[in-house]
Amino acid sequence: MKRFPPPLRILGYALVIGLGLLYVLPFAIQLATGFKTDPDAAAHPLGMIPVTPTTAAYQRLFGISQAGDGVPFLRWLGNTVFVATVVTAGRVLFASMAGYALARLRFPGRTLLFGFLLSVIAVPPVVLLIPRFLVLNTFGLFDTYAAMILPLLVDAAQIFIMKQFFESIPREVEEAARVDGAGVFRTYWSVVLPMARPALITVTILAFQGSWNEFTHYLVATQSSQYETLTTGLARMVSGGLGGGTQYPLKLAAALLSTLPVAVLFFSFQRHFVRGANAGSVKE
Repeated sequence: MKRFPPPLRILGYALVIGLGLLYVLPFAIQLATGFKTDPDAAAHPLGMIPVTPTTAAYQRLFGISQAGDGVPFLRWLGNTVFVATVVTAGRVLFASMAGYALARLRFPGRTLLFGFLLSVIAVPPVVLLIPRFLVLNTFGLFDTYAAMILPLLVDAAQIFIMKQFFESIPREVEEAARVDGAGVFRTYWSVVLPMARPALITVTILAFQGSWNEFTHYLVATQSSQYETLTTGLARMVSGGLGGGTQYPLKLAAALLSTLPVAVLFFSFQRHFVRGANAGSVKE
């Protein structure tokens, strides 16, 4: 921007700020609506200041409403935290191990396996919904935590990210470890993996965000209300499954709370995320 004259710089900054405010506006409306009453939200949907501020929506979400019309938000949150944590840990472990094997180990069928991995990335997830349901039902896993977790433990795109990053690490580091007597797993775990911190953070964010926001898989893997997550529970709420009326404050308050953990995680590790995403494109 310093290369442009002051008027163009001012115009550019104004444009960037305007686009930023336009992006933030829906979240601000969402936050304000959560403190409105139902009639106020229906009458002034874009109002930024509630006419009669109230925390009734949040009281219903956390089960402290005196009217006895609470929403099982804490159960949804608990299921989501449990599944997302297990899936994230599994994806980081398996993606790093598979990525290192494809990047460094030489074994028969390695090229074919990598080609199969790329082909899996190209398959739209919606195509696999019915086969996934049939497999889970056949093995007796349908409507269990195992059905929610096991199919999500491995992600082809994240294996690809780890493979690309491992290939950017100089081989001399691993050769020095082998000279010192380290085996393949010891070299991977104690030498290479600590150097892959940016890629690990990237995969962690992607895995957590993907499992936290997952909807279609949970929809075909479960049917009992006890296994509802934030996404499936909110979908039932929006469809009118928890009572009549618009209930805009309740819905938007729940949506806001469900997005906060992912937003905090991303902005906390944004620098590492960008560095990890770009690291695989540059080789030493």
